[in-house]
Amino acid sequence: MRHVIALDVGGTGMKAALVGAHGELLHRARRATGRERGPDAVVEHILGFAAELRAYGEEHYGEPASAAGVAVPGIVDAERGVAAYSANLGWRDVPLRDLLAARLGGVPVALGHDVRTGGLAEGRIGAGKGADRFLFVPLGTGIAGAIGIDGRVEAGAHGFAGEIGHIVVRPGGAPCPCGQTGCLERYASAAAVTEAWAAVSGDPEADAADCAKAVASGNPRAETVWQEAVAALADGLVTALTLLDPRTIIIGGGLAEAGETLFTPLREAVEGRITFQKLPTIVPAALGDTAGCLGAGLLAWDLLLTTDRMEVTP
Repeated sequence: MRHVIALDVGGTGMKAALVGAHGELLHRARRATGRERGPDAVVEHILGFAAELRAYGEEHYGEPASAAGVAVPGIVDAERGVAAYSANLGWRDVPLRDLLAARLGGVPVALGHDVRTGGLAEGRIGAGKGADRFLFVPLGTGIAGAIGIDGRVEAGAHGFAGEIGHIVVRPGGAPCPCGQTGCLERYASAAAVTEAWAAVSGDPEADAADCAKAVASGNPRAETVWQEAVAALADGLVTALTLLDPRTIIIGGGLAEAGETLFTPLREAVEGRITFQKLPTIVPAALGDTAGCLGAGLLAWDLLLTTDRMEVTP
């Protein structure tokens, strides 16, 4: 059975799958990145994991994988196949595509940015399926974004397209590690809500999920924290939709797990801020933590389709 390898590399763990031609997950596995042993060990773990998946596919499906897709965090040069920088994994300028291709016997390999790759899956087969233009915004430790146009995700001229978390929504506000002040992710990420609620509640162990539960139970202090986050998020989203005019905004990440505790006030806040803009549909992500793997599989199949066409072109 023809299949591809899909790898989603995170800060502490890796999710992987063998993906069939129709997007079916034939086999799934997880491994630690081993980042405590340094960036070289992380790279070796990725290569070794990919080799295991290749062997599994050969044993169970009668042939090795036809291609591989891998999604990684940080700054990614997808065109050159280089993982340029990741603070979480400690690497710089890793030629991951070439290293993987060599370890996998020369099969074509696609390298992608983790958020854009997850956005590709959400837009093509998840919550944004059928939308010609969408914006995928996961609310996690930080906030990033993926701009979807006609079934593909825009990387931008330098690979930075979609960095909505660094739109300044509160000028002169909280400093951000990027060097600016008042960035969206300092107010509306899951990490920002966790920090604010821990301070207000007096419980250093409290997190964003606890804040959402307190909001649902009518806690006025939690409602204040939540409203401030929602207001900042709405400001950032309205800026984005003014520039990009998406038909659908897909919200994912840990904060989206709050469900309508988040989505009801967020939709109201966005609607209350727009003037000439068209109101987009705002929906929760559908694929959960499988989005990165599924997106990596789509990258691999897209690359394979291109390779197959090149092989039959005179």
